[in-house]
Amino acid sequence: MSAHPSVTVDVGPLTPADVVAVARGGAPVLLSDSALTAIAASRRFIEALTDSPAPAYGVSTGFGALATRHIPTTMRAQLQRSLIRSHAAGSGPEVEREVVRALMLLRLSTLATGRTGVRVETAQALAGLLSAGVTPIVPEYGSLGCSGDLAPLAHSALALLGEGEVRDADGVRRAAGDVLAEIGQAPVALAEKEGLALINGTDGMLGMLVLALHDLAVLVDTADVAAAMSLEGLLGTDRVFAADLQALRPHPGQARSAATIRRLLADSPIVASHRGPDCTRVQDAYSLRCAPQVNGAARDTFDFAAGVAERELDSAVDNPVVLPDGRVESNGNFHGAPVAYALDFCAIPVADLAGMSERRTDRFLDVSRNNGLPAFLADDPGVDSGHMIAQYTAAGIVSELKRLAVPASVDSIPSSAMQEDHVSMGWHAGRKLRRAVDGLTRVLAIEVLTAARGIDLRAPLRPGPGTGAVVALLRAAGVAGPGTDRFLAPEIETVVALVRSGAVRDAAG
Repeated sequence: MSAHPSVTVDVGPLTPADVVAVARGGAPVLLSDSALTAIAASRRFIEALTDSPAPAYGVSTGFGALATRHIPTTMRAQLQRSLIRSHAAGSGPEVEREVVRALMLLRLSTLATGRTGVRVETAQALAGLLSAGVTPIVPEYGSLGCSGDLAPLAHSALALLGEGEVRDADGVRRAAGDVLAEIGQAPVALAEKEGLALINGTDGMLGMLVLALHDLAVLVDTADVAAAMSLEGLLGTDRVFAADLQALRPHPGQARSAATIRRLLADSPIVASHRGPDCTRVQDAYSLRCAPQVNGAARDTFDFAAGVAERELDSAVDNPVVLPDGRVESNGNFHGAPVAYALDFCAIPVADLAGMSERRTDRFLDVSRNNGLPAFLADDPGVDSGHMIAQYTAAGIVSELKRLAVPASVDSIPSSAMQEDHVSMGWHAGRKLRRAVDGLTRVLAIEVLTAARGIDLRAPLRPGPGTGAVVALLRAAGVAGPGTDRFLAPEIETVVALVRSGAVRDAAG
């Protein structure tokens, strides 16, 4: 059973929550009556073109650089079928189930607008695969992010024809035809324009952006929690987070991050122990003092990208499109630049959040900077190494994230005999952002793990209620407190799971 109720696909936009529910939660989908009406209306315009002597791209012509070839009526079904087969030319590792389900849902959403000219039964067949939990096998490489995510979408569409391979609802890799028969769904015999409508969209890169933004909303909150824990464990000052100081630079993300850190430190006995007039900790290192500025700028960047995603979710991306007055017009809306730029933009603060987090982790381990804690937080430094190599792991990931922050969207490469002479590389921007999000999750987890140990080592002083709840969460999950060296990798993975799920953020309140 799905963890989510059905998502209704209408002529209007999906929400990001809808995408996550279908892609990650396995929710089934339904086409609304208004969507079915719009699809049927646009199909009538396409059928009116089938006998017209005037060339119509995707209906009576070839594709791309072959658009000048007129296709006779008797060969048009083969034209659509050949398009899907030839464009399903991807290579490489299998793309994650959630990404494939996202691109399928987003393609269905465009079909539901009534701007693509497909038949009702073709849209219903795509909805049927999603609802049955059937996921086409899509290889990682093949999209240039212009004319849409052609190869990934073609591999997805191939399953509708009963060809290629899929994973069934149990995750078993099988022949598509066998699985279609098992769920009682007949293979689709594509009609004019339908093959093109199934593959000419930016749905893969948009799906990856929506999923990444969902995860990043959790991670940037967790970065605030981690910063507060590190400030507490390192005996940092909370004076710099005062609301009047932060208001001097009125970025909304900065204000939110500062408020969170201020709240988490307000009732901390550790912070109170050195908050008096004799406290000389006026200026902490930048990785502590400037956390709201960096975390806040990341928030604002992700908010910008969310605006791009919302506009894309309200878009009908196809070429040509069927307009309400019956015109079938070519356009360039399939170009992935808006999504590609947003994906690349997000990768920059992801790398920077991780870089600042790793610097705070490193401060805990250095006796010249950790304000009285043992070297590397080890039980018996020299005999024990403590968290020495955990910091190495974080540093290695941070270095990788810097490479992943290099934009993919500046690297256009021509294709289709120079007809498609500028492409977005948005799919590649999405692939690297997914890897970057995973890396940030791990770096933050190592900081939380290290900060919790540092806080425990401040006993008998106690942490604040929020940060203390995070420490308690780790201990309840089996991550032990300070002590002699032990197998550390499983503890890191436990905290990674707690960060990824939002449990660390939620525990802090």
